[in-house]
Formats: sequence, structure tokens, C-alpha cells
Amino acid sequence: MKHLLLLFLLFFSLNSFSQRIIDTVFINGEKVFIKSNHTWIYEKDLNFNGILNEYVHQQIASDTSLNYIYEWNHEECFPSDFKNDPNKLKDTIWLCLKDSVHGGFVMPFNGRVTSHFGWRRGRMHNGTDIDLVTGDTVRAAFSGKIRYAKYNTGGFGNLVIIRHYNGLETLYAHLSQMLVVPNQEVKAGDPIGLGGNTGRSYGSHLHFETRFYDIPIDPEKLIDFKKGVLKDDNLLVHKKLFHGTARSSYTTSSSGGRKYYRIRSGDTLSSIARRNGTTVSRLCQLNGIRPTSILRVGKTLRVK
Repeated sequence: MKHLLLLFLLFFSLNSFSQRIIDTVFINGEKVFIKSNHTWIYEKDLNFNGILNEYVHQQIASDTSLNYIYEWNHEECFPSDFKNDPNKLKDTIWLCLKDSVHGGFVMPFNGRVTSHFGWRRGRMHNGTDIDLVTGDTVRAAFSGKIRYAKYNTGGFGNLVIIRHYNGLETLYAHLSQMLVVPNQEVKAGDPIGLGGNTGRSYGSHLHFETRFYDIPIDPEKLIDFKKGVLKDDNLLVHKKLFHGTARSSYTTSSSGGRKYYRIRSGDTLSSIARRNGTTVSRLCQLNGIRPTSILRVGKTLRVK
């Protein structure tokens, strides 16, 4: 009976977690709350703040000039997108990528790298693409907790994001099927999905990203994809580690204090104006465009 109940709860768990609690059950001795929209959540996760690495978070929080956002959000891929600026990092933060408590590293999938991190066809490619066949098993790279597991309309298709005890998050996109749900704990090597071709994808592959506080890092700075191992058990996080990311194009020039923004998928003039503390009319004036102009991904707008 417990197994049937657990399957029922897992089936409905990909919906919103914001409804009121209507019932309580116990599964394997742990209290589980049932919500009015038939979703569920463990009691231990009800007030979870998303912090899995207190050591790293204390260093981030102690520097008030950073003002980094680090939400535990099941609905948005990158809640702090373009708010956490790597250029503000003054000190180097040490991350132990694997340890005896939470386990080591496992390749998400052993396949040929077909596309690298960096600018590609006028837009930023924030991860490493790995060739696979639809249905191949994709695994968690490190131990951690599922933050996001749903279909993403921004181009990722079926997408899983895992927050890890080592201070990183990893992202697994274009899956044909997801095998995990938000708040679920996983170990390095656990199956989290099946490879596929969903979203904005031209052939079956795994789009894999590594991020620190929502800021993308080239996965090949951490992983030797040919050997299938970490290049080092430790990672030193400093602003130069992020050189080459989309944020490096979001800078103020030395002449006249002009500031430019590179357009990303899903951007609108309203969202860009709001993000940069300006107005749509001012953006139109600076760039010689109209409010109805089509925004081309990868192109640059002057915002100041």
C-alpha cells in the first residue's frame, strides 16, 4: 500500500508546490504533507532554504558588496540571472568537488563532446553538449538535491537542475524523460533522466552545464570529458574563472560610461529595461528602434 501511495505522490509532484496542506501521511517513518493541488512535500523540506554548503554560503553572505541571490526555486531555471555578477568577487573561494561524506563524481554520460562552451552562431552556449541516443541513461554528476525538474519553454526542453553539497549546480537539458522530482535527494551516479531531443535541439544530445550561484562555468575547466574524470578534486572560484561567460559582454565601456546588454532567449524590451533600471522608451531612443521591434538573440543593446 505504501508503494502505491508513493507512486501516486510522485506522479503529481511536478506541479506547483504553493497550495495549502490538506492531509498528512507517513512514508518510511517520515511525515509527508499533501497539498490541495495533489502535490506533496516532506516535512523536512517545507522550510528548506536551499543552502547545502554552509561554508561557501557564509563566505558569499559575509561580503555585502556581492549581494548574491540564491533562491530555492522550482519554477525558474536561474532566479538570479544577471543579478549575480562574477566581477564583484574580490576573494578566491575554495570548493571541494568531492568528499568522503557526500561522494565523488560520475560522468553524466560517457559520450563524445559535440559542442563546447562559448559563443556559437552569435549567442552564448553556456554548457557542453554530449552525443547520445534517445533513451540513454543520464546520471547525477555529484550528490545533491533536485531543485528543478520540468519542461522548460526557453529551449531546454525536459530539464533537471541539481544543487550540490560542493557549492555548485549542474544542469541536464533536452531529456526525453525525467526520473526525478523537486526536493528529491540524489547520489552521484543516480539516474536522473533519459537522453533525448526535446526543446530547441537538433538531434539527440545532452546539454550539460556547471554553475556557481547561477553563474555558468565552462564544464571543461572541471572535467576531462575524454577520460571521464575530474581534472582536480578542488576548484578555486574567482572572477577570472568566469571569463568568457555571457556576463563578460554585460559591461560598461571606458568611454562615456556606456553600458551594453547582450540579448538572450526570452528577453523583452520591458524585462531588459526593468533589469537595467531604465525605460522602454529610453532603450528605443538609445538604439533607434521601436517598442515593437524584434529582438535578435545574441545582438547587443545599449542600455545606458
